[in-house]
Amino acid sequence: MKAEYDFSAGIRGKYADQYNRGTNVVLLEPVISKAFPDSKSVNDALRALLAIATGMEARKPPSGGMKIVPFA
Repeated sequence: MKAEYDFSAGIRGKYADQYNRGTNVVLLEPVISKAFPDSKSVNDALRALLAIATGMEARKPPSGGMKIVPFA
């Protein structure tokens, strides 16, 4: 840090609570960040997933339940 920066009168954590209330930081794994390079692409994908998930909640699965097959 440069010598001309003077933080001697600063208050540690002065804005920490305000920052925490207005911020939601999520760390993405490198492979995910390549697929979703910015917050808009992440939000768009999550909104689409939410729409699918909420639509599936509204419809009840068949009485036998739903069979989930993992990807190979």
